[in-house]
Amino acid sequence: MAPSREGDRTVAQLPLDFGHRPAMGRDDYLVTQSNVQAVDMIDHWPDWSNPLAVIVGPSGSGKSHLGEVWRARTNATKIEACDLSFENLPELMSGKALLVENAPGENLDETVFFHFMNYVRESKGHSLITSTGMPSRWQVGLPDLASRLRALPTATLCEPDDVLLRAVLVKLFADRQVSVDESVIGYLVLRMERSLAVAGRLVDLIDRTALARKVSITRPFVAKLMAEDAV
Repeated sequence: MAPSREGDRTVAQLPLDFGHRPAMGRDDYLVTQSNVQAVDMIDHWPDWSNPLAVIVGPSGSGKSHLGEVWRARTNATKIEACDLSFENLPELMSGKALLVENAPGENLDETVFFHFMNYVRESKGHSLITSTGMPSRWQVGLPDLASRLRALPTATLCEPDDVLLRAVLVKLFADRQVSVDESVIGYLVLRMERSLAVAGRLVDLIDRTALARKVSITRPFVAKLMAEDAV
């Protein structure tokens, strides 16, 4: 039987996994001081000063979401940096836009990456690159590549601030048609890891566990659950 709610009262017996697809549109991306620079970069495409640009931020800061926003606007192909090769570049750039994630990867092939950067320029395309580190600090030995990396426009995503985490948590619960008290949101913001990915997993855990146990989502319930699962 599918779960449902009447007001704040849970009337389900078993939580069924329908899957909650993350919203990846521009309107779903909440803007605060922690991410405004990167959002501005995406919003100003294609009027970039360079055909390649980089978004830098820690894990869970929202790089993948912004990458998907840009990909939706450009119809870009997506690839992991470690999967770039001489052979696949023509096909990857056939649509003139390429999202390259998690650069530089564990074992950067400097010659391939330098060729990739040249290919984007020569094909009059664009590429958005995501990374956890500034391109100027990647460990590269090829002087020409190091020079090109230093010249790339770079926008930084910081760890989510309280304003962003609070807004994301409220939205994640609302997406599940769950209304929670402000005290629950405040408790989570103060104690959870500063990560949008963790926020998603946490809301999923809270909602599923509350349904399974047939209890309301209260601050004591959330505190007990976080202690039990060490999230």
